[in-house]
Amino acid sequence: MAKHWILIALALASAPALAEHHADPDGFTNPLQHLRFNPGLDQQEFERASNDALQVYDPLESWNRRVYHFNYRFDQWVFLPLVDGYRYVTPNLVESGVHNFFSNLGEVPTLANSLLQLKGQRAMNSTARLLFNTILGIGGIWDPASRMGLPRLREDFGQTLGHYGVPAGPYLMLPLLGPSNLRDTGGLVADYSLESAVNYLDVADASSRNPGITALRAVDERAHTSFRYGQLNSPFEYEKLRYFYHESRKLKIAE
Repeated sequence: MAKHWILIALALASAPALAEHHADPDGFTNPLQHLRFNPGLDQQEFERASNDALQVYDPLESWNRRVYHFNYRFDQWVFLPLVDGYRYVTPNLVESGVHNFFSNLGEVPTLANSLLQLKGQRAMNSTARLLFNTILGIGGIWDPASRMGLPRLREDFGQTLGHYGVPAGPYLMLPLLGPSNLRDTGGLVADYSLESAVNYLDVADASSRNPGITALRAVDERAHTSFRYGQLNSPFEYEKLRYFYHESRKLKIAE
């Protein structure tokens, strides 16, 4: 037994010497020998660095958080119950037709903004969708264009401004509409004004005479928006939502 322990001690004593003269298979000798850790890097510093990476220009954060809380409660108490009731009383075929109809109206600003950005292929795609769905789809109730290989693409005036280098500006949380920024909010106004001016299929005038059409469009849009407040299950949902919106808009502008 004593001989056994003597052999182990000799092996341990000779290990440093062997490491000095025999390189590892990757060509390095003792690759961890000079590894140093920053003793000041603790969990708080890591969390602070992670939080800094999520920062978006938000000088109106106090107000935006109030609007975010309002949207959260309105969604919970009003909007989603309306969506559930709408889906309960509306046959799937009718619900699909309503969604297709309003989506077809969205081709008007998409076409205009595609032209403004000189995106010829997207402009042709939107023109073809508008014609086929309006004529063959009976005013857009059906969507034959998608079956013909013409996908729905969306371009808005906020993307057009971003395409030409207009900065996003401060982050904004809009009542009911959700996350936005100064540039995209101006884009929403421009797209709405365009739809009203074009008055495609007389929907804009009909909506001004009958607010129920606008309400139906809002419910349909919410029903087909998958995001739900609280679904991130995080106390930092406001920051995450702000970051996701900011980054997603950058990607859409870069398309």
